[in-house]
Amino acid sequence: MKPVILDAGPLVAWFCPRDEHHRWARRVFTELAPGSIICEPVLTEVCHLVAKEGVARGHVIESIAQGRPKPVFLGNEWASIAKLLYSYADVPMDFADACLVRLAELYPEAVVCTTDKDFLVYRRLGQERIPLIAPFGG
Repeated sequence: MKPVILDAGPLVAWFCPRDEHHRWARRVFTELAPGSIICEPVLTEVCHLVAKEGVARGHVIESIAQGRPKPVFLGNEWASIAKLLYSYADVPMDFADACLVRLAELYPEAVVCTTDKDFLVYRRLGQERIPLIAPFGG
């Protein structure tokens, strides 16, 4: 099975039962093979958003500490991430999304799990559609 790069939306939906995509996220996460990856900016977004819904941030971090999903650090990718932010400034692309697109470039066999329709616009290496697991068509 292909590796899965996780965006904040599906994780927030999984942790928050009132989220509109909660049922979808629970189904998707039961079907995912081990080895999903997450980057720090996405993890930051998840912690911030779940706290607004009354979910303890520590619960999110405990899940990561248990290896579900595996954190990937992008400290050497700043120039590539900045280039993506400039390229998609009109969308507008945020920092976490730029990191996910960069991960999709670094892991070309991976798919991105998201609830964000902007990923229908983003392209890997500027031209290649990014394969998605999403609650919308595309």
